[in-house]
Amino acid sequence: QVQLVESGGGLVQPGGSLRLSCAASGSGFSIYVMGWYRQAPGKQRELVAFITNSGSTTYVDFVKGRFTISRDNAKNTVYLQMNSLKPEDTAVYYCNRLPVPHPWGQGTQVTVSS
Repeated sequence: QVQLVESGGGLVQPGGSLRLSCAASGSGFSIYVMGWYRQAPGKQRELVAFITNSGSTTYVDFVKGRFTISRDNAKNTVYLQMNSLKPEDTAVYYCNRLPVPHPWGQGTQVTVSS
């Protein structure tokens, strides 16, 4: 059973940056498409970005140019570099496999506020 552990969240001022990490246990990580999701209070979880096993990336419009997803297959880890953060980016951020998710991790809280 794959376990996902997200980290790197915190409180940051608008315009600031954070780098999230997601470590996956188990084998097979390098062949997965991996994505970052977020869930704001009272809203459904939404996909933010994903990266294929070959490194191709896709972003939703509201993070294009601000967020960068990357992966290190040797470390079974996927990253999300978030720049120019806005208050509306406040959410719990999760990573998971696409299209069939593993059990969800606990996520990491990102709060953007002055």
